[in-house]
Amino acid sequence: MIDLPQPTGAELWPPEEPVPPARLNKPWRGLVAVAEVVLAALAVWGVFWFWRGASAQVSTTSDDGAVLVSQRLFGGMLAASIGLGILAGILLVDAVRQLALAVRARPRKPKD
Repeated sequence: MIDLPQPTGAELWPPEEPVPPARLNKPWRGLVAVAEVVLAALAVWGVFWFWRGASAQVSTTSDDGAVLVSQRLFGGMLAASIGLGILAGILLVDAVRQLALAVRARPRKPKD
């Protein structure tokens, strides 16, 4: 096997173009936070709606006249309710993050 020398050094790669630093302080993040809070409120409404529809009460009268009452739970509706609750929590956490970035993140002043 022939071992040829491989070129090395900075001349192999083109120089990197200067990229302006990303700004975290963007006022539109406040609007995103408001939209996420509205979506979280809709998700919480959906939680209660699905939870209420997830159970049904079944009453049966036996031969001796005793009334037997049971409650039937529907797993799909319960899963949807739990999933929407988790989604609402994630949306609220992200809304707080967006609001903090909209209000508090300021560009650093250059040192002299």
